[in-house]
Amino acid sequence: MAGQNAKGFKRIVNAFFFSVAGFKAVWKHEEAFRQEIILLLVTAPLAFWITVNNIERVLLVGSIVAVLLVELLNSAIDRIGHEHHELSGRAKDIGSAAVMLSLAAFVWVIILI
Repeated sequence: MAGQNAKGFKRIVNAFFFSVAGFKAVWKHEEAFRQEIILLLVTAPLAFWITVNNIERVLLVGSIVAVLLVELLNSAIDRIGHEHHELSGRAKDIGSAAVMLSLAAFVWVIILI
């Protein structure tokens, strides 16, 4: 990664472009992330339509964003290579469990009941 020793504003600009590259990579390579973005695009307007206060809206939309964040972290632990490695498999299983635990369904159910 060129520019990783940059300082000040240049470091912030570099970090922004590294983040954009990360979003492009996860969009291209991770079906689950694309599905969760679609979920966000459907549920965010729904959250504004079915709730009456901003706290509920933030909780509903924030719960979907939390799933996206955990999915990004899970995708980041993908290991390069196709050979089986026990620790890599365990890391992916744990990452998958984290995504499952972060699922926003329980927040939606609690608020809508």
